[in-house]
Amino acid sequence: MTHLLDTHVYFWWRTDADRLPPRVLELLADPENELLLSVVTPWELAIKTRAGKFDGIELLKDFEARETAAGFLILRPSAAQAIRSGLLPFHHRDPFDRLLTAQALDLDVALLSRDQVFDLYGVRRIWA
Repeated sequence: MTHLLDTHVYFWWRTDADRLPPRVLELLADPENELLLSVVTPWELAIKTRAGKFDGIELLKDFEARETAAGFLILRPSAAQAIRSGLLPFHHRDPFDRLLTAQALDLDVALLSRDQVFDLYGVRRIWA
């Protein structure tokens, strides 16, 4: 099964996995699952690190090489996904989450996230 990670899931997976529920931990550890990271993740980490909300500087070093070596597929948004994210209803105004929403819907993949706002868009969200 294919799963797209929300930024906080990736961050906790790499820094404090105990914050993740057992179901999410099982999915992340299962080698049969294809795990996707959107380019939204390093972008959001970089912005929030600069703003002092995250301490993600170590995660950002060699991000793509490390995570692709770990088996993650780095998902780049298409123009159609970018457009779709901009045209979504304003249930959520966060541009990072709007692009994750568009990517999850376009690719018909489940999103690993605790953020319930994705449910308003019809995203298949997995948390607990």
